Amino acid sequence: MPVSKEITRLEKSNVRLTLTIPKEEVASSYRNLLAEYTKDAQIPGFRKGKVPHQVLERKFGEALKGEALGKILEKAVEEAFKGDSLSLYERPLPYSRPNMEEDPRLDLEKDLVVSLVYDVKPQVSVAQWKGLEVEIPDAAVSDEDIARELEAVRDRNSFVMDRDDDAKAQDGDIVTISYCELDENGDVLPDTGREDFVYTLGSQQSDYLYDDEIIGMTKGETKEFVKTYPEAAEGEPAAAGNLLAGQTVRMRLTLTVIKVKKLPDLDDELAQDVDEKFQTLDDLRQSIRDRLEAALVSHVRELKVSGLLGKIQENTPITLPESMVMAEIGGRINTLGRNFGLNSDAIMQMLGVQGGGFRDVEASLRPSVEKALRASLIVEALMEQEKIEASEEELKQELERIAADVGASEEDVRERYKDEQLEYLKVGIMERKFFDTLLAENTVKTGSRVSYLDLMANNG
Repeated sequence: MPVSKEITRLEKSNVRLTLTIPKEEVASSYRNLLAEYTKDAQIPGFRKGKVPHQVLERKFGEALKGEALGKILEKAVEEAFKGDSLSLYERPLPYSRPNMEEDPRLDLEKDLVVSLVYDVKPQVSVAQWKGLEVEIPDAAVSDEDIARELEAVRDRNSFVMDRDDDAKAQDGDIVTISYCELDENGDVLPDTGREDFVYTLGSQQSDYLYDDEIIGMTKGETKEFVKTYPEAAEGEPAAAGNLLAGQTVRMRLTLTVIKVKKLPDLDDELAQDVDEKFQTLDDLRQSIRDRLEAALVSHVRELKVSGLLGKIQENTPITLPESMVMAEIGGRINTLGRNFGLNSDAIMQMLGVQGGGFRDVEASLRPSVEKALRASLIVEALMEQEKIEASEEELKQELERIAADVGASEEDVRERYKDEQLEYLKVGIMERKFFDTLLAENTVKTGSRVSYLDLMANNG
């Protein structure tokens, strides 16, 4: 179908695609549809296939025109987006549905003109990306960092055992309790009880915050007490885990089990239990240091790149289409749900949203989403400008690295990474190459010294 196309650029990375279908093509399509109906039409007074066109048009004229219009538009739109006749910056984004500006009408005496409006990928023009300067805090892996990691190793290799029957509950014990709220007469309030709740004393994992009341109790003991929760400071939320600020509660609590976590000694035997490749505690300690230092190097690089991309963004205006932003927000929410096995309500709570629903989640995520999208578009534009590519040899090396990490052959890994996934690997290689260039063309100053934990918590 011969269709002429005209692109008009609008605000906010929108375009208008105007399609013009010649009146001859419109009339031909209408006649073909009319001929198809004529073959099968059954109208009293006429033999099948012998109904005059004029009779069909008088009886079904508007319906026929509507169907013909739908078929013509479907074919014209398909033709418009087929092949490479539209550039990357003229084609609709995958998540942007083209909308017609006006409802078209079929007039057999005129060309059919229809306009579609949709979001497209923003065109990015970077004015300056070389000769910039950023400052990144300085940090190093300390003995305290190693000690903290070793304690985490001990905790993962700990075991739990029952305390003696006459032992008193202490801070850090793992207890099993049953509790309920009582009214003024000492009767149980409905829907306030919980049986066999396993709880670590001192962790403040319950809204009731009853740690102090449990400490000193023995197994099998029941205690009733009244607890008043302080008011939250004006303008501040209640204390973490405490939803009872300003209330007084009478409770009954029974302690049924007291267990204690036993940590293994920090010695060569622990190192050997962690992994047979370690012979001594020093081997384990060195492995931890190597891991933390590698993580630090990687994170510092990320901060450098993020800082430089932030500088570039300051002088690179990019208007993000709303469909792109909303697709990324939806993707982040879905990823959170998959990673944590959460439903939408739980995701809202995790993001710190209470009562506002999706709009508040959207508002909380939008700044970081927009920053990430702009950075990504800048990187894509500069990689294209600098003609950065990933060679087959570089792809082979990447597959070999992955194979070594997972203990598989390169062929097996290549088989897993097919088509689109291989393209993702290539993009990753290209980004690393560009980031190397970005760091080489700009200056990164070393800032003040901060702790390893503080730097690792800095997401740029």
